Amino acid sequence: MLFNSIDFAVFLPIVFTIYWFLVNRNLRQQNFLIVVASLVFYGWWDWRFLSLILFSAVVDFQIGRRLSNEESQPKRKILLWISILVNLGFLGFFKYYNFFLDNFIGAFSFFGNEIQANSLNIILPVGISFYTFQTLSYTIDVYRKKLTPTNDFVAFLAFVSFFPQLVAGPIERATNLLPQFFEKRRFDYSKAVDGMRQILWGLFKKIVIADNCAEFANLIFNNSENYSGSTLAFGALFFTFQIYGDFSGYSDIAIGTSRLFGFELKQNFAFPYFSRDMAEFWRRWHISLSTWFRDYLYIPLGGSRGGTWMKVRNTFIIFIVSGFWHGANWTFIVWGVLNAIYFLPLLLTENNRNNLNVVAKEKYLPSFREFSSMVLTFGLTVFAWIFFRANSMGHAATYIAEIFSPSLFTVPDFEGIGRAFRLFLLVITFMLVEWRGRGDQYALEKLGLKWKRPVRRALYFGIIILLFWFGQNEQQFIYFQF
Repeated sequence: MLFNSIDFAVFLPIVFTIYWFLVNRNLRQQNFLIVVASLVFYGWWDWRFLSLILFSAVVDFQIGRRLSNEESQPKRKILLWISILVNLGFLGFFKYYNFFLDNFIGAFSFFGNEIQANSLNIILPVGISFYTFQTLSYTIDVYRKKLTPTNDFVAFLAFVSFFPQLVAGPIERATNLLPQFFEKRRFDYSKAVDGMRQILWGLFKKIVIADNCAEFANLIFNNSENYSGSTLAFGALFFTFQIYGDFSGYSDIAIGTSRLFGFELKQNFAFPYFSRDMAEFWRRWHISLSTWFRDYLYIPLGGSRGGTWMKVRNTFIIFIVSGFWHGANWTFIVWGVLNAIYFLPLLLTENNRNNLNVVAKEKYLPSFREFSSMVLTFGLTVFAWIFFRANSMGHAATYIAEIFSPSLFTVPDFEGIGRAFRLFLLVITFMLVEWRGRGDQYALEKLGLKWKRPVRRALYFGIIILLFWFGQNEQQFIYFQF
């Protein structure tokens, strides 16, 4: 079920009430309720894919237990590789089978050899890329002896299937989330209120910003051959705010919902569009995935400790794999390569850690240098998003070519342009609010608390009105397809 649906609006209060009022004194019952709620939540899409989660959980649970009792290093490696192959095998089959098959056929056709092979009509299980990486982190950390494996399968299954972040993250590490299932949880009113505030802000990002930007992004990208360069530039901007509002909005709802049940998830977005270079952007965008690749792929490959060749190789590997993780299409791979090209000069000149902290929160405005750096980084990001959104490499190429044609200097003209400009003003207002709250976990965390209660309530009530006002254009969360 969707976070922005009536189904979830009914589901969440029911689970919350049972959790805190009926089973609040028994930790195991609470964990069991989370498992049941998570399976219902996920099965709402397609109950057949519940078997994938259950099978993956059983395999990694048993491998974790075996690793704790196995001293032989060769046997430990075999157990680790079983977990990796099982999890990535499922992911590869459902997500990449047809991609590899089509490219294999295309390669042989290029040399004049025709191969007859049938693609499979495979439905991609929702969230498979997320829960696969989450359960893999458990096995790898147990193998590295950074985590003691659990003997409580209910708690482990609750960790793997935890419904707030099951289908689109954040990708939680076992070292952070799993221990929380063994701690006594007591209702905390202030945390619950903070969780509701973050849910509200996440819904605003999704329903008001992302879904309405999606209307114009889809219109322009799907009919790009009919529009001028200036209109296509607007389409790229709308998609830029759509994907941020959509994915960071989901993360806010997931983190806020988790807080309602006494759990703390890691921040997944830290105001990335205010970044001053691409290295900072990737420390602030989809943090749980970026750090996953850093810890489980980049560093094991040698990271940036080796010579220039190793730095270049590892940078391209991690960004290409990241692109491919997002989807079985060459556009995602090129998007990854492009981001590697952006990142590499900073790494080679050792300037990749220049901006570790957000622009000083006490400053109302950035300096000219900071502003210029943010505009440049934002522009590079927008350009890269074109490949991410395009249907094919040919589509991306023609889209970009038209943007950099003389028609870029014409007046934009597309259906609903008046509404689009009003939406753009709302997006600017949204970004100003984000700017003021840039030093917190999310924009409204402390910003609203500075105001008097009547003003604060008016703010929340105003957001609720906007949710109903703009809530007619429901869109699925973008990252469900990954």
